[in-house]
Amino acid sequence: MEKQTITIYDVAREANVSMATVSRVVNGNPNVKPATRKKVLDVIDQLDYRPNAVARGLASKKTTTVGVIIPDVTNLYFSSLARGIDDIATMYKYNIILANSDQNNHKEIQVLNTLLSKQVDGIIYMGNNVTEELRNEIVRSKTPIVLAGTIDSDQEVGSVNIDYKTASKEAVEVLIANGHKNIAFITGSLKNTFASDLRLEGYKEALELAGIPYNEKNIFEIPLNYQAGETVVERVLAANLTAAIVTDDEVAIGLLNGLSDKSVKVPDDFELIASNNSKLTKMSRPVLSTIAPPLYDIGAVSMRLLTKIMNKEDINEMSITLPYKLELRQTTK
Repeated sequence: MEKQTITIYDVAREANVSMATVSRVVNGNPNVKPATRKKVLDVIDQLDYRPNAVARGLASKKTTTVGVIIPDVTNLYFSSLARGIDDIATMYKYNIILANSDQNNHKEIQVLNTLLSKQVDGIIYMGNNVTEELRNEIVRSKTPIVLAGTIDSDQEVGSVNIDYKTASKEAVEVLIANGHKNIAFITGSLKNTFASDLRLEGYKEALELAGIPYNEKNIFEIPLNYQAGETVVERVLAANLTAAIVTDDEVAIGLLNGLSDKSVKVPDDFELIASNNSKLTKMSRPVLSTIAPPLYDIGAVSMRLLTKIMNKEDINEMSITLPYKLELRQTTK
């Protein structure tokens, strides 16, 4: 037998109050007498009433729902950001719709339009790149959108990041100070990836300041997954490289294990620095040295920025840069 849907009208009738009074109780409005509030809450409990979020959204033109586009739900970097987003969303009473784009540019457009069709109040986009097509869709949309851990080169969209260029430069300077001149820069695709471009600029700047010639052959664009990190080892060793900065932690772990399989000792024969300080970096042996962005904070601040945009609050800065650390552990000397 199908369960009958309980409406606000049923609660009002049973409690012998107006629907407006039930609405005030449900929404936490203090302008209700304690005795009346208790009576309404008792009926809500008795009837197992659940407010219809869709109906409320139609009435208020708000769904109190935020879409979050994540490129790889299994990647601990993005899941750490998502946790910060979710905590702040809960604090401000927003529901989250999490959508996985599988690091696929075409699917990202599809997912964005699906979320927009669900009338979400705002969207947080996490990704490794912002294609021209995606940027056009974002700018065209009237729905507020914030980029978390992603940069819009045109700076037309709110975003929360770290100073990728300086962080990369400092990491490479550590490797140079340890005596390395042949340093790999291992990244995902550099097409449409402004954050990776900035990291590469930092890499180049560190080499230039040390008087080390830049060699394009030392740049490795590979898929951002463990297997790719493991298989790139042969190319890195064939190029006589002795150190690497890696822009993804899964790739860094793959590289580390691949080096171990080739009996290359880290950090004695090869040093490497990862970039995201996800939980993975502490699980490896030796423990990975890494640039350490405040992952949870990037997510949390992104969500707070989105709430400000959605609620038309005053905003001091649309492009927010958070501080980072350099955690030197066991893969550097």
